[in-house]
Amino acid sequence: MTDRLSVIFAALADPTRRAILARLAEGEATVTELAEPFDISLPAISRHLKVLENAGLISRSRSAQWRSSRLEAGPLREATAWMERYRRFWDDNFSRLDAHLKRLQEEKS
Repeated sequence: MTDRLSVIFAALADPTRRAILARLAEGEATVTELAEPFDISLPAISRHLKVLENAGLISRSRSAQWRSSRLEAGPLREATAWMERYRRFWDDNFSRLDAHLKRLQEEKS
């Protein structure tokens, strides 16, 4: 079984799915609305939505014949929290590198 974070990152790996999430950050949308900016079929958009739904990144609801999708922020918070540890690691390393480079420049002056 794949862990939840791996499923989230796999869903986020595709640029079309990231673009769909960006659109859903503006509000709910139907499959047709989500497909507008892409040169791919409605079934292909539906497959992308299924991947996003399986990752918990979106939820889908049905109203009459329309099926709309909504962004779910929880999994994005999980991914961000995981990445935050590494951002701090790199920030610390870059700060040390910056200090070292400043010392080297001062020694040359």
